[in-house]
Amino acid sequence: MAESATLAVGAKAAAARAKGHDVIAFAMGEPDFDTPENIKRVAIAALEKGMTKYAPTPGDKAAREVIAAKLSKENGVETTFEQVTVTVGAKHAIYMALQAIVEPGRGDEVLLPTPAWVSYKPLIELAGAKCVEVAGSVANGFRVTPEDLARAITPRTVGIMWNSPSNPCGTAYPADEIRALCEVLAAHDRIAVISDEIYEKLIYPEVAPGLSHFSPGSHAALAARTITINGMSKSYAMTGWRIGYMAAPKAMAKELIKLQGQMTNSIPSFFYPAIVEALTNSAVGVEAMRVKFAARAALIKRELDQIPGFVTVTPNAAFYAFPEISAHFGKTSPAGTRITSAQSFADALLDEAHVAVVPGEDFGACARGHIRFSFACSDETILKGIARVREWVASLR
Repeated sequence: MAESATLAVGAKAAAARAKGHDVIAFAMGEPDFDTPENIKRVAIAALEKGMTKYAPTPGDKAAREVIAAKLSKENGVETTFEQVTVTVGAKHAIYMALQAIVEPGRGDEVLLPTPAWVSYKPLIELAGAKCVEVAGSVANGFRVTPEDLARAITPRTVGIMWNSPSNPCGTAYPADEIRALCEVLAAHDRIAVISDEIYEKLIYPEVAPGLSHFSPGSHAALAARTITINGMSKSYAMTGWRIGYMAAPKAMAKELIKLQGQMTNSIPSFFYPAIVEALTNSAVGVEAMRVKFAARAALIKRELDQIPGFVTVTPNAAFYAFPEISAHFGKTSPAGTRITSAQSFADALLDEAHVAVVPGEDFGACARGHIRFSFACSDETILKGIARVREWVASLR
C-alpha cells in the first residue's frame, strides 16, 4: 500500500524548508485559521474540571444528541443519538463504515466517483473490495451523471463512497443532480451509501449562485442504508483535534460501535463539550471563515487562469483548485527535468520553484493530468505562489 500522496508532499515541503528554501505550500488540506476561541475555552474548562476519564466508546450522550439534532434539522437525516458515534477524525469513520459493508473474499465492489480523495481507494481495498472508479469529466465540472453511475453498477456492487463537496475538485454537486443520482441508487437495494460531508459548510453561492448542500441520507429511499460522515476539522478549523462522527441506521450503528470499541474506544473525554459548543454556538465564526474561503476561491481561479496551458474548473466549495496541466507534458524544465506526468511536474515545481502542490495520479485515473492546489492560505501566499508557478511554467521548453 502506498503512503498518502498529500502527506508525502507535505513531508517533501518540510524537508525543503529544513534546507533553507522559501517553500510556498499549497499541499495540505488544513485551514490556516485557528480554532475559534469559544471552542478552545470550553475544552480547557472541561479539562480543568477534571473531565479526564474514559468516555463511552461512541462518545458522551450530550455530544451525540447535539450531533443527532444537527443532522436531523440541518441535513434532513433523521437521527437519534443511539445512531451516532464520535470517531478519531472522519477518516476513522470512513474506515469503519467500509469494514462494515464489505465482506472480504466475496468479490465485493465499491463505486468511487473520481477525481476523489487519495485515501478512499486504499481504504476500500483494505476492507477487501474492488474499487470501481466512475470518472467525472472536466467538461462537466468533474461531476458524474446518472448514466455514468448506472453503467458502473454490477451484481457485485455493495456500496458507493460519496463525497460532495469534493476533495480534490473543490466543487459541490447541485442538489438536483445528487437527487438524480440517488434515484439510480434507490433502484438497487443492496447498495449502501457512505456519504463523506466533511466540507458541507464550505459552499460558495457567491461563486455558483443557488448552490446548496444535499445529504443522500435525507433521500427517503436511501435513509435506511446511508452512513453519513462528518467532523469538526475543516469547517471549524479543528484539524489537530481529530474529531469525526458518523450516523448510521440503528442495526449498523450498533455493529460499528462494537468495532470502534476494539479499535480506539472514545476520543479524549474533555473534547466532547467542545463538540457541543462548536455545533451550537459557533455559526458566526464558521460563516466568517466561509466568506473568506469564497473570496480565495475567486482569487485563485483568476490567478490560475493566467497560466498558459492550465484548464481550471471554477472552485465553488471546499478549498481546492484542481487544474489540468497536461498541455505541458513533453516539455523540459530549466533544470533539465522532462515533464511526463503530474508527478514529474509537481516534483520539478517543488525542486526548482519551491512551490508544493499535490500531483493528480492518486486522485483517480481520470486525474493523472491534474495537480491540486489548496487555497487554505492567505491571499498574499496565493498571489506569491501562483506568480512563481506562472514564471516557472513560462520557462518550460
